Amino acid sequence: MFNLIRNWREKRRLQALPVTPAQWESATADWHVMRRYQGEARERLRELSLRFLLRKRFEAGGGLMVTDAMQLRIATMAAVPILELGLDWYDGWYSIILYPAEFVPTQEYEDDFGVVHRDRHPLSGEAWLQGPVILSWNDVMAADPDAAYNVVIHELAHKLDMLSDGPNGSPPLHRGMDPEAWTRAFTDAWEDLEARVEEEAPLPLDPYALENPGEFFSVASETFFESPRRIRDAWPDLYEQLRLFYRQDPAAA
Repeated sequence: MFNLIRNWREKRRLQALPVTPAQWESATADWHVMRRYQGEARERLRELSLRFLLRKRFEAGGGLMVTDAMQLRIATMAAVPILELGLDWYDGWYSIILYPAEFVPTQEYEDDFGVVHRDRHPLSGEAWLQGPVILSWNDVMAADPDAAYNVVIHELAHKLDMLSDGPNGSPPLHRGMDPEAWTRAFTDAWEDLEARVEEEAPLPLDPYALENPGEFFSVASETFFESPRRIRDAWPDLYEQLRLFYRQDPAAA
C-alpha cells in the first residue's frame, strides 16, 4: 500500500517537474553510455532519472553552484545501474553532496594502543552507510570508457552493496542467482587481477579494486557499464554474474 501511494504521488509530481526531454538530452548527450539506450529503454531511463531527482536532495559543498543540468547528469548516471532493478534499491538515504573537485574529509580512527589519529586525504567520491553520497563534480565529468571510470556508478554500487551486511562485495542477489557462483567468479577474478598486477600485465580493472571486496564490486560495476567488454573478455564468469545482477548486457549493445 505504501508503494502504491508513493508511486501515485510521485507520478503527479513528475508531471509537474519543469524538465523537458530536450533539457535531459542536452545534459547527458556527451556521455557515451547513453548511446546504448534507445527507444523504450531510453524513455524508461529518462523517467527513472527524473524520479531519482524527486527522491534525492542535492546539496552544494565547497561553494559550488549546482545547476539543473548537473543534477540531471548525475541522476541519469545513477539511474543506469538500476534501470532493470527499480528505484527502491536506492531507498534509505536521501542526499547527494556535490563538491567542485576532490574533497578532503577528516577521518578519525583509533589504533591498537588507543591513540586516536586523524587521516586527511583527497577523495573523488564517498558513500556513507545510511547517509549521503558525496561526489566531486570534476570527477563526474571525468567519466571515461578508456579508463573504465565513473565515480557516480562506483559510489552508487557501494549503496547497493550496503543493502546486505555492509559493503562487502555481496549485494542482495536475486532469486535464482547462485551465491556460490557469485563468490567463485569474484574470487577467481580477484586472484587473476592480483597475478596481473604482480606480472605488470594489462589490467581489466583498476588495481584499486584490490583494496577490499566492496571496492572490487564497485570498480567492477563501473567497468561493467563504462567498458563492459573488458570484463567479458577477461572474466566471462564475472561478467555473467554482473549481467544477472544488473539484468543488463551492456557488452552486447
